[in-house]
Amino acid sequence: MENFWDKRYAGAGFLFGTKPAAGLIALEPHLVAGGKTLVVADGEGRNSVYLASRGYEVRATDYSQVAQTKAKALAKEAGVDVEFVLSDIYDSGRSDEVYDNVVAIFIQFVPPERMVEIFTALARATRAGGTLLIHGYTPEQVALGTGGPGNPDHMYTPDMLADAFSHMQITVNRAYTATLDEGRGHSGPSALIDFVAKG
Repeated sequence: MENFWDKRYAGAGFLFGTKPAAGLIALEPHLVAGGKTLVVADGEGRNSVYLASRGYEVRATDYSQVAQTKAKALAKEAGVDVEFVLSDIYDSGRSDEVYDNVVAIFIQFVPPERMVEIFTALARATRAGGTLLIHGYTPEQVALGTGGPGNPDHMYTPDMLADAFSHMQITVNRAYTATLDEGRGHSGPSALIDFVAKG
């Protein structure tokens, strides 16, 4: 049965564009260079393909076959290798595998009652000395209406992330506003948050 995300990604072109998230580019210096990297809920592949082009060994997960078909085409066009895995983000906590880098960008579809579960899984997948990178929206984004869900409870605040990852070494945790031009899915003034922690 076609899932919600297949329907969302079924349109022509790339919903969020083909260039990596601006937040990923800005935070990349915090990643373990060339490391084994997990990119969760990567959609059409813009972030995983970018990281592979930068020399990272990348595994990208997403729940949409439609999105991953586009992602594979994007990787082929870029001439890079990415291991694409069709997987629900809620399955991520079932593996004991750890990575040098764990990247979660705009995973605001996770409902508030499951955030702790997902945050725990992301931290668990980050090896000791590795990097966890999160880039997303703050609650102020709802009023702007330029991307993400319409429920502020799905968004992040610096206090929320500081509490969720208090057992890690937090190096970046800032909320800010910026104008995004990332496909029709993320376009215009946006209320954003960047977060980086070391395992």
